[in-house]
Amino acid sequence: MKENEKILILDFGGQYNQLIARRVRECNVYSEVVPFNISLEKIKEINPKGIIFTGGPASVYGEDSPKCDPEIFNLGIPVLGICYGMQLMTATLGGNVARANKREYGTIDVSINNSSLLFKGFENTNVFLMSHTDFVEKVPEGFQNIGHTESCPNAAMENPAKKLYGIQFHPEVNNSVNGTLVIKNFLFNICECSGDWQISSFVEDTIASLKEKIGDKKVLCALSGGVDSSVAAILVSKAAGKNLTCIFLDHGLLRKNEGDEVEKIFREQFDINLIRVNCKDRFLSKLAGVTDPERKRKIIGEEFI
Repeated sequence: MKENEKILILDFGGQYNQLIARRVRECNVYSEVVPFNISLEKIKEINPKGIIFTGGPASVYGEDSPKCDPEIFNLGIPVLGICYGMQLMTATLGGNVARANKREYGTIDVSINNSSLLFKGFENTNVFLMSHTDFVEKVPEGFQNIGHTESCPNAAMENPAKKLYGIQFHPEVNNSVNGTLVIKNFLFNICECSGDWQISSFVEDTIASLKEKIGDKKVLCALSGGVDSSVAAILVSKAAGKNLTCIFLDHGLLRKNEGDEVEKIFREQFDINLIRVNCKDRFLSKLAGVTDPERKRKIIGEEFI
């Protein structure tokens, strides 16, 4: 992987964070999701070609709302703020964020300024997915409006001199028509990425790096049956072989018969040492009476760990 060909994605707690990373990688640019409070020193060390702020459920004026180091905007690195990310950029740089009278949700026509590098190749109006309650009431000094809807006066903004961009909509989801083109424009027109990264080389580099770190040591992997832990287990198995043991926690939250399928695939297809633990009752008892999806997610994660 070439240096300076990495996009950092600052995670502010939104549900589409990994999808943003995937869209960037689909454009043959490597991306990495990092905590929103990553230090300025670490960012300088990584030296990314660009930074993307994700969406998130918080309000920027909330007491415990996640905030990044404001000096990020002075690094000279292009930044794209999505939804909450746009609002955070606005509030940090002196603009105004306000509570909308009515939440804007769903696919909505957005009038855009297609002379902006961010919207190169678009028509004057495009359909994007909106999902927000707060909105940018006034853009910061040095920014200009490059998009609006009937109820959202600032659906997109830019400061091309500093390469800072904000969009209220979600380009990473399939509901947004040509949404990936927004991401491509940011990567290639603004960040000036070369787009020569390949997933195959990443896999090879990762396995080689794991082999070097693991050596002849034994490895334990917690397996949920989901995509993340399954991919991690396969990569480690290619590096550690029979020195890897997977503990499959069958929490009862997979699809019907999926637990059996996970066990069969890992034992027979990948020949991995696997111990299956039935802990369905333990997880379901923790979730009893809980209706809020965010609380459920945290309960499941904490219990799994």
